[in-house]
Amino acid sequence: MTDRLQTRSQLEENERRRLAPYAVTALGSRGREYPEDEHLFRTCFQRDRDRVIHCAAFRRLDAKTQVFLDTAGDYYRTRLTHTLEVAQIARTLARILSVNEDLAEAAALAHDLGHPPYGHAGEVVLNELMANHDGFEHNRQSLRVVEYLEHPYPNFRGLNLTWETRECLAKHETRYDQPEGLHQFSPGFAPLEGQIADLADAIAYNSHDLDDALACDLICEEDLDAVVLYEQLRQRIDRQFPRAHRHARQLRCAKALIDLLISDALEESSRCLDRRDPPDVDHVRSSPIKLVALSPERQSLLEQLERFLLETVYHHPQVVRAPQQARDELSFLFYYFQDDPDRLPSRYRQRIERQALERVICDYLAGMTDRYCHGLYRGNQ
Repeated sequence: MTDRLQTRSQLEENERRRLAPYAVTALGSRGREYPEDEHLFRTCFQRDRDRVIHCAAFRRLDAKTQVFLDTAGDYYRTRLTHTLEVAQIARTLARILSVNEDLAEAAALAHDLGHPPYGHAGEVVLNELMANHDGFEHNRQSLRVVEYLEHPYPNFRGLNLTWETRECLAKHETRYDQPEGLHQFSPGFAPLEGQIADLADAIAYNSHDLDDALACDLICEEDLDAVVLYEQLRQRIDRQFPRAHRHARQLRCAKALIDLLISDALEESSRCLDRRDPPDVDHVRSSPIKLVALSPERQSLLEQLERFLLETVYHHPQVVRAPQQARDELSFLFYYFQDDPDRLPSRYRQRIERQALERVICDYLAGMTDRYCHGLYRGNQ
C-alpha cells in the first residue's frame, strides 16, 4: 500500500498519542455487540458516525418539528438542522479539549433519532398512550432505533454501533432530557465525549430557538430587556456594529451566544479537569460531578434565558398549535392501528407475535415525519 494513504491503524495510533488520557480511544473501545472486521481506513467511531448519517431515521429528522411546525415557514430549524448544529458545536468542544472528536460527533448526530413527529409535544402524547405499556421516552427510543429498529445489515438488526456510542445515547442529559438508567451500561456519567454532546445540545437549542423566535417576530428585542445574557450580547454587538440593521443585530446576537457559551464551557471544563485530574475514562464516569460544564455564573444566566424561552416562546399560541395537532393525530392513529393491526405495514405486523402490539404501533408512529403522520391521519379519518 502506498505511503500516501493513512490507515485505520495509523489513525488509532495518532489518537493514542494525541488525545488526553481520559479520552475514549478507538483502540480502547469495548467493541460491537456483533463482531465485525475492522475497516481498513476508518476507526470504529468514524464508522458509527457514518452509519448514523446514512440511516433512514436520520433522514427523517429533516421533516420533524424542532419548535416551529414546517407550515410556519422555510427559515426555521427542523430536527435535522438542530442535530447538525449540535454536531458542529460538539466537534469544536471535543477538538479543543483533546478528547475523541469522532465519538462526540457520532453521539451528537444520533442523540435525537428517537424523537417522534411534532417534537416534545409528540413525545408527551406517545408517553400518555403508552402509559400502561412501559411508556415512551425519546432517549430510550434513540437507543432502540440504533439497536433494533434500523436494519440495513443482513446478519443482525440495528446499526451495531460501538458500546461507547450507545452509552452516550443512553446517558444523554439536558434540561429536557433525563436518562432512565439503562442497566446494560456502566453506572455514573457518560464519558467526556457524551457530556460534550449533552452541552452542545443545550447550547444549540437555546441559540437557534432564540434566533427563530426573533426572526418570525414571535418576540422582539424589547421582550428580552430583562434577560441578562441577551442584554450583554446586544451591548457587545452594538459596539462592534453600531449601524447594523435590526435583523442583522439579532442574528449576530444569537451567533455570539454560541461563541460565548463555548468559550465559557472550555474554560470551566478545563478548570474541572484540573481539579479532578482523571487518569482515565472510568474516573470520568465515576466522578461526582460532570466535568464538561458551564461556569456557575453562565449556567445561571443560561437558565434565565431558558425560562424566558419556555414562558414566552414554547407557550406562545403560534407554537402551542403543535401539542393539539400531535394529540389529535397520534391518538387517532394509535387507536386506529390498535383496533385493526392488519392496517400496519407488513414489516411491523410481522413483529406482533414477538412484541406487544402497542410497542409495535408506538415504534411505527415515533418513526414518522410530521408530514407523513399528518397525511396518514387525513387519509384515514
